[in-house]
Amino acid sequence: MRKEVKIGIIGILAIGMLIFGINYLRGVTMFKSSRSYYVEFNNINGLPTSSPVFANGYKIGLVRDIQYNYEKLGSVTVEVELDNDMRIPSGSKGELVTEMLGTVKMNLLLNLESQSYLQPGDTLQGFANNGIMGVAETMVPKIEQLLPKMDSILSSLNQLLADPALAATLHNAEQVTANLNITTNELNKLMKNDLPKITGNLVTMSEDINTITHNLKGIDYAATMSRIDSTLYNVQLLTNKLNSKDNTIGLLFNDPTLYNNLSTTTANAASLLEDLKSHPKRYVHFSLFGRKEKQTK
Repeated sequence: MRKEVKIGIIGILAIGMLIFGINYLRGVTMFKSSRSYYVEFNNINGLPTSSPVFANGYKIGLVRDIQYNYEKLGSVTVEVELDNDMRIPSGSKGELVTEMLGTVKMNLLLNLESQSYLQPGDTLQGFANNGIMGVAETMVPKIEQLLPKMDSILSSLNQLLADPALAATLHNAEQVTANLNITTNELNKLMKNDLPKITGNLVTMSEDINTITHNLKGIDYAATMSRIDSTLYNVQLLTNKLNSKDNTIGLLFNDPTLYNNLSTTTANAASLLEDLKSHPKRYVHFSLFGRKEKQTK
């Protein structure tokens, strides 16, 4: 075989291997049968060709081609190549999901309630789901509106933190907290030590009251009240007799003559004692030898 022929054959094999390697890296299976479907989007969000296509989180194909639909302005047609065994129910849709790092992947949302299936070459309706990136894009304008208010709030917060009254308030709060801790400890001691004693005393008092109540139940209140009435009646009779002058005790308490006589007698006795102290020789005389002298008249 001539040298030029060998070089040609080697070049063709190298090109074939290069094409196979490129398609392999792109996820294209050269020797596996597949079916092509089309999905229409208003915006593909930078979806590249050879991107994987998923259904229920499982890779079922890849993006084969992307074409702008010039016949229908504002529409982009994406050709997807799916496994030959994959059947697409009618009413299924294509979804573009933007992930955290900005990459875009396609999900097929299968209509599992449908009993009919699309044929290869049919077109599905697609929509874009921006996911977290879409939420971020929506929130950015709102955050920009909030920034001036945030600056005002931070400025007010700085002024508040710089106010000496805040430090004093925090110091007072610290003291209040310390006092509360002390009070809590005292209450714990009271609950642990004094309260059981008080409870025990209350129990004892309750038992004593029950005993007294039990004893009071045995008292004949009717007979007792009768005796009290009789005693009060006798006291009343005694009082009436003391106030009356028709008896000795009544005269003793109510006749002023007895009082006057007693007062006069007391005064005379006092005068006699005083004179006796002043002039004892007038009443009794003793001799030096034991002979009683005659009383002076």
